[in-house]
Amino acid sequence: VQLQASGGGLVQAGGSLRLSCAASERTFSSHVMGWFRQAPGKEREFVAAIRWGGGRTYYADFVKGRFTISRDGAENTMYLQMNSLKPEETAVYYCARGNGYSTRAADYYIWGQGTLVTVSS
Repeated sequence: VQLQASGGGLVQAGGSLRLSCAASERTFSSHVMGWFRQAPGKEREFVAAIRWGGGRTYYADFVKGRFTISRDGAENTMYLQMNSLKPEETAVYYCARGNGYSTRAADYYIWGQGTLVTVSS
């Protein structure tokens, strides 16, 4: 299985971007899909996750109310709508698949290649 993240780019502070993560094979209802990000010199951190079956969502406190995670089962694709972006959110954003909800990167076993989001001030 491969995950392909896309949608990153350069945006001004306060702007929006929509990231996509397409899976090469079917995502099952037991899977949890997540978004993480990693800024230069920092550890990878949890951003949001979604249960494929049922669609329950989870967010890091620092993105609540600004980011929305969603999925399209027919397209086997996950999305992250990011609004009101801040310069400190400049990072490589990764999508990942796990078998259960977790905020720990180590609990996700398939990773996409990442997409760079740059937020200018």
